[in-house]
Amino acid sequence: MTCREWVAWGAAVLQKAGVPDAEWDAFSLWEAASGMDRGRYLLMAQEEPEPCFVSVYKEMLAKREKRIPLQHILGRTEFMGLSFRVSPDVLIPRMDTEILAERVLKDYPNGRGLRLLDMCTGSGCLAVSLSVLGHFQVAASDLSAAALAVAKQNASDHGCDIAFYEGDLFQALPEQKFDLIVSNPPYIPGGEMDDLMPEVRDFDPRMALDGGADGLYFYRRLAEEGKSYLVSGGKIYWEIGWNQAEAVRGILEEQGYRCLEVIPDLAGKDRVVTGEWTC
Repeated sequence: MTCREWVAWGAAVLQKAGVPDAEWDAFSLWEAASGMDRGRYLLMAQEEPEPCFVSVYKEMLAKREKRIPLQHILGRTEFMGLSFRVSPDVLIPRMDTEILAERVLKDYPNGRGLRLLDMCTGSGCLAVSLSVLGHFQVAASDLSAAALAVAKQNASDHGCDIAFYEGDLFQALPEQKFDLIVSNPPYIPGGEMDDLMPEVRDFDPRMALDGGADGLYFYRRLAEEGKSYLVSGGKIYWEIGWNQAEAVRGILEEQGYRCLEVIPDLAGKDRVVTGEWTC
């Protein structure tokens, strides 16, 4: 079989397993197994590949066929144009969260001198991206030591000087004030966890997804506890579920935040809420 035929065969295998974007995933796995970029693949598409490439490719396909996320198989993913390490210990960065990062960068094209806290940092994709692209002075916190280990590797990969803290939300932070607090907290209602697609339900860490009975547990805590860590005029930027805007807005209003705005994603669904705290 030629390289093209192996990729087509892999796509058929993944389609049969119900894998979304089977053709893309099949090529991505071929690219990783063979070391071919798209240009080299096009040149060699009608040639037979080395048997060792095929062997590795089949092993990778077998994992993806079991719905193991593509990013876990590759060990990396892209976020905001940057490459990030991922593992089963962290939530895989997704395009939805880029809406949050892009809005922060739009509001603060040069964050030099501004202190930013990334709460529930996970892989560190927000912390690192905003450090690299926005030049903020960044701190990041997470409850999971394993997640923080991945985040620290990503910060090191990109040459970022980020202060990391391990604890339950603000618990481990020293007494200090921030100009911005960003967060992609767990926000899936507990009763909906079993309805998630297998890649998320079975392989993303549950603690990064489960937002309590109504999905709003962490927003309540972030809104109440976060006030003590914001300067007067400081702002929050949080990712939300597509149907949570009204509820999260109500939580923030009750806690005294103002200038609230809900920002949609590319599909027009509510995705980010931002607001201001004034002492």
